[in-house]
Amino acid sequence: MPLQVTTEASIVCSFGSEPSELTVVPQVRLAAEGRLTATVMDCVPLENILPFGECSSLANPEVASATAAADGALTPQPCVPAVIGPWEPGEPRVRINGQPALIEGSVCRCAWLGVVSIDMPGTSHTEVK
Repeated sequence: MPLQVTTEASIVCSFGSEPSELTVVPQVRLAAEGRLTATVMDCVPLENILPFGECSSLANPEVASATAAADGALTPQPCVPAVIGPWEPGEPRVRINGQPALIEGSVCRCAWLGVVSIDMPGTSHTEVK
């Protein structure tokens, strides 16, 4: 069984230079191991998903422009997450505020072609069943 994802989970982007933390906004939420539980809809850039240091994706216009100005030398730029769509998959049998629970192994996508994944779920023994 996968582990439940909570606020303060460590997340990474395939084009980011450093990990970030998932932030779950307090609402009517359940808690797991003393932390607020996450849903597949906790994917709002700069609210739930904070920057990952510097972005190195050439699909990002800022990176492409800086790289072109540097005669083709890849020039990473500050990450501004541009997440599209919810996390997938969630656990549809476990609902939090009417949404599927977020579980380890879930991913979401960035418009700049990055894949955001869960590095450490924020729980160590709370399985989603």
